[in-house]
Amino acid sequence: MANIASQKKRILRAERERLENRRYTSTVKTYFRRLEVAVAAGDDAVTDVEHRRLVQTIDKAVKRGALHRNTGARKKSRAARLRAGATE
Repeated sequence: MANIASQKKRILRAERERLENRRYTSTVKTYFRRLEVAVAAGDDAVTDVEHRRLVQTIDKAVKRGALHRNTGARKKSRAARLRAGATE
């Protein structure tokens, strides 16, 4: 454990930020699973809603720094391909 007060504060802050980033990544995974379920069910309306929500969450995570922008682009691309496969 750190002895310096500023380092103690930094450790606490790093933990808070880590948990916030984890919430974003976990939410993205959850919405991706929901999209997959909606595609499997064949419901276009639900698929559109889930896709929109997933893309919004990915964009927020990238803006916040929880995801790298290339990772966000890759996830959005995979989601779009999954959605396009559902409409065919």
